[in-house]
Amino acid sequence: MGVRKSAVKSRTAVAPLERMKILLQVQNHHNIKYNGTIQGLKYIWRSEGFRGLFKGNGTNCARIVPNSAVKFFSYEQASRIILRFYRQQTGNEDAQLTPLLRLGAGACAGIIAMSATYPMDMVRGRITVQTNSSPYQYKGMVDALSTVLREEGFRALYKGWLPSVIGVVPYVGLNFAVYESLKDWLIKTRPFGLVEDTDLSVTTRLACGAAAGTVGQTVAYPLDVIRRRMQMVGWNHASSVVTGGGGGKVEVQYTGMVDAFRKTVRNEGFGALYKGLVPNSVKVVPSIAIAFVTYEVVKDVLGVEMRISD
Repeated sequence: MGVRKSAVKSRTAVAPLERMKILLQVQNHHNIKYNGTIQGLKYIWRSEGFRGLFKGNGTNCARIVPNSAVKFFSYEQASRIILRFYRQQTGNEDAQLTPLLRLGAGACAGIIAMSATYPMDMVRGRITVQTNSSPYQYKGMVDALSTVLREEGFRALYKGWLPSVIGVVPYVGLNFAVYESLKDWLIKTRPFGLVEDTDLSVTTRLACGAAAGTVGQTVAYPLDVIRRRMQMVGWNHASSVVTGGGGGKVEVQYTGMVDAFRKTVRNEGFGALYKGLVPNSVKVVPSIAIAFVTYEVVKDVLGVEMRISD
């Protein structure tokens, strides 16, 4: 219960940045309303008020708890299976996971968790993009899910799933791999006197988590932009932020992931693939660092001996 409350509070604290990121990712390049993080937050405050900063946060909080639970559980199980197979193949019962194997375990965990909660993420994106000028307002997660099912069919709940899966591999995989590899390197080399024994300090582990978050989200970010844009395709009541007009069908239609990449780069340039990276970095890097450290601390408190690196 405490972990769930902590996750909800942390997500709520950065909700304005999360909404700003998504709005920057999907806004129509012919109708620019948000020119940056600060200007965009001020615009939302003026046009939608305080509540506008937190639009979509309820759905995000409902999604993040099962997503995190499934992700960490899946990582533990995938790590055990991969390690067992690796030891059998090498004949070394003392062998440990290599960075590449950790990357694979992390990727498996990310794909499973993302797929299990993807419909919630899809409607969360649409609720987040809604503005006061949208012709139809989703009343919440349940209303959004039922409306999408009724108007667009079940498959619509998984629009953008493919780039999400592809993005999860470097994102979650690199998060786990970089975090664990950095910890191992610090313990073995003890550079600059930062590590005195095999038990890293909370500050050092936070730094490892921050580095992991930076690498993972930078590599995978273009796929996140494409995912969000594909989620908006076919939305009959799209926000004017997306359409560039007063609602209606999304102006740019994508036939698939490759087509979305091609049209985005052709129409807006390569930099469009990193729209919203600044607010995303501000919230993601520290949150990933805290998530890893909290996970390990809780396991220590509960007396669970096996760590992620095992």
